[in-house]
Amino acid sequence: MAIPAPVVRGVRCTWHWQWQQLMGGLGPADAEGNYRRPAGAFPAPPPIPSEGDLAAGHHLIVGRSCPWAHRTWLVWSLRQLQGSLSLVVAEPDPNGGLWRLAPPFQGCATVRDLYNQAGAPADARATVPVLVGGTTQAVLSNESARLMELLDRWPVAGEGPGALACGALQPADREADLSRWRKRLQHDINDGVYRCGFARNQAAYDRAEAALFAALDDLEATLVDSGPWILGDRLTLVDVQLFPTLSRWELVYEPLFGCSRRPLWHYPQLWAWRRRFYSLPGVATTCWPEAWRRDYFGALFPLNPSGIVPAAPEFSTLVLADPPAPSRRQP
Repeated sequence: MAIPAPVVRGVRCTWHWQWQQLMGGLGPADAEGNYRRPAGAFPAPPPIPSEGDLAAGHHLIVGRSCPWAHRTWLVWSLRQLQGSLSLVVAEPDPNGGLWRLAPPFQGCATVRDLYNQAGAPADARATVPVLVGGTTQAVLSNESARLMELLDRWPVAGEGPGALACGALQPADREADLSRWRKRLQHDINDGVYRCGFARNQAAYDRAEAALFAALDDLEATLVDSGPWILGDRLTLVDVQLFPTLSRWELVYEPLFGCSRRPLWHYPQLWAWRRRFYSLPGVATTCWPEAWRRDYFGALFPLNPSGIVPAAPEFSTLVLADPPAPSRRQP
């Protein structure tokens, strides 16, 4: 039995209104429908800890599915900071919209409780990553970009074999290039996929999608000219910042956020770059593809009302595979 057209129109209008309300809570937008990431509650960069503060203990709280936490986790792993900075993994509660801490951390069962205890505004988003520690065991920062820089210079005694030296990811002679690329990645790619997925209208999506793929085109050309890393022969924070987004590409952003103009294998240099980065010591242990898919498809209700988590290729096989031969690629 066919559904009458007026019923279809009424349901469509009602659902669109409800979708707009839900999206307002999920991802704020400006008047033109462009997604705007809210500011963090503790954005100020903390100082490098003194010996006394370091001895008191520090903790980096991350979530497996969060790309902003992933970038800090990567620096922690690449620098082998296990001996001077403990890692706490929070678990998502999609029904409550919370990050849970089990067992409780400093008497807090959720990251929200930890924020409240630290005096965050009541309307602040309780997000990961979070750095806690020092003699006061206070929340020091939840700004991932600043935490990446801090962890790259985090003091550690007796770095293990293969660990990156202090400051290795921020070479002083490439400061201008570092700043330029990190700003571009943040706006056009890291936030760009969200500006695609959380766009409120077609025009906002078109703007975000065009900027996203223009940035990927420029990265591909840069890797052709320099390589093996984005700034040449040295791994930097630019590479670390890019990996969480490209690692989730086929499993999340392409199908769920509409980042589907071209598959990633159309960028052979970026494809090889991703495989190279994933093969670095310690990187694979920071990747949790099942958590990514479960949390994105299961928690982002306005984008996936059914809650169905689609099948996906096995991640390690995908990321380590050779791209299709040139003759088989589509234009």
